Amino acid sequence: MVMISTQVSELDLDNFEGQLTQLVVLPNISWSTYRAMLADMGDHRATRISYSQGTLTLKMPSKLHEIINRLLARIVTTLTEELGLDVVNVGSTTLEREDLEKGAEPDTGFYIQNASALEGLDPEIPDDLPPDLVIEVDITSPSTRRLEIYQALGIAEVWRYTKRKGLTIYQLQNEGYIETENSLVFSAVTAVRLNDFLTQRQTQTENQVIRSVRDWVQAFM
Repeated sequence: MVMISTQVSELDLDNFEGQLTQLVVLPNISWSTYRAMLADMGDHRATRISYSQGTLTLKMPSKLHEIINRLLARIVTTLTEELGLDVVNVGSTTLEREDLEKGAEPDTGFYIQNASALEGLDPEIPDDLPPDLVIEVDITSPSTRRLEIYQALGIAEVWRYTKRKGLTIYQLQNEGYIETENSLVFSAVTAVRLNDFLTQRQTQTENQVIRSVRDWVQAFM
C-alpha cells in the first residue's frame, strides 16, 4: 500500500507559487531495495529519502520549502563566519546505519564542532560521526519518523520548522529529543531569535535578513 499526502508548505510568503510538498510512504521495503533506489536515483535530485526498518519515505520539497531550508542554512553559515567557527555543510548527504536499518537525507546537515574531522574537498563521512546540526523543514505526521532516525544515528541537534510551531530547537538527551530554548551549537542563539529572522523574510530579501544576522551577532555576541 502506498500512502501519498499533499500538504500546504509552512511559511506564508505572499504571491508565491509551488507551495505543495509531497510525501510518498512505501512499506515493506528491504534494506537492499532502499540502497538500490539510492543508487538508481543518484545524488543530483531534489527528492529526500528516509528509511526506517522496512518503511521508505520519499519527500518532494516545494519551492517554498527550499527557500526556508536555504535561508536557515545561510544563517548557520553566517553564524560560523561571525563567530570564527569551522563548518562543513554536507547538504542532504545520505546518513545511514545498516546495523540499525535506518537512513535519512536531511534538508541540510552541518559539521561544526567536528568539522576538523572532515578535511579535504571530498571528505569521507564516518558512520560513527553524525553531523552536529541538522535542519528539517515541513515536517508533519507521519514524518516525525525522521526524528526517530536522527535519534538512532546520534545527531545532537535538530532545527525543525513546522507551520504550527515555526522553528523549534531539539537537543538529543538520554531519553530522546527535547525542545530547548537555546542552541547547543550556538549557545546564545534562541528559537525566538531564529523565528524573528524567518519572519523578516516575509517582507525583506534573503540578503537583507543575512545582514540582520551579522548585525545582531556583532552587537550582542
